[in-house]
Amino acid sequence: MEFNIQRQGRKWTRTEVEQKYRNLCPEKIELIEGRMFWTDEQRFNMLALLLENVGMDAAVRLGDPALWKQAIDERLKAQEG
Repeated sequence: MEFNIQRQGRKWTRTEVEQKYRNLCPEKIELIEGRMFWTDEQRFNMLALLLENVGMDAAVRLGDPALWKQAIDERLKAQEG
């Protein structure tokens, strides 16, 4: 599934609601052995869906900016290689 994560959050179109929310969101949020949802795939999908709605600028206000920079630097290096 392609995600459209931008700097600013955005509302979904009706089509996106059908494609993303209805197909990717678990029926309910469950905590299993200290983790939300059953699988890493479900966790990743929920994170991406939330990022589409709130945007990157909001996300980087959470956590240590130096760690965000490290993660971005590593991703850029991987793309170059």
